[in-house]
Amino acid sequence: MPIQPSSQPLSRFKNPVVVFSNNYLPLARIPLKRAIVLLVTERAESLELGTTQQWEVRSPNLVLQVSEHIRLVGGHRERHWKVPSVTRREVFRRDQHRCQYCGSRKQLTLDHVIPRSKGGPHSWDNVVTACAPCNNAKGDRLLPTTNLALKTKPKAPMHPVMAFAEQFWTEHPPD
Repeated sequence: MPIQPSSQPLSRFKNPVVVFSNNYLPLARIPLKRAIVLLVTERAESLELGTTQQWEVRSPNLVLQVSEHIRLVGGHRERHWKVPSVTRREVFRRDQHRCQYCGSRKQLTLDHVIPRSKGGPHSWDNVVTACAPCNNAKGDRLLPTTNLALKTKPKAPMHPVMAFAEQFWTEHPPD
């Protein structure tokens, strides 16, 4: 791939580099300066993925080709992320502090989509943020028997690394 010359030498250090885990899971975007440190200390290696851009970085002792994609090397195990417990704070965070029926930000409570009295679990797929008026209107009934509808389907929150990986592969589908 062609090497990108830069008319402003210091501006190239702000270019983003995507870091992959040792098993090719995209983890994050980091500045080029941090990528250089990882490459020089041999904690990462450059990757050639399709139309990968490269930058040439020179020092008195070294000329380094830095790819826009690097992969961490070494024996680090992948960290396993535990889904957080279903708590008021986490449900509000997931639902962005908005009622999932009308969008209001006032008098927020938790609502079980399938009421607990009807066998509904206290799980990520069944608990949503609701304002007090919507929660009272729904009461102890199932959604089809009310005139309310969910704006988004409830689901467990996603780890930031997994969200980044999903976004990366959506933007850069494999050939």
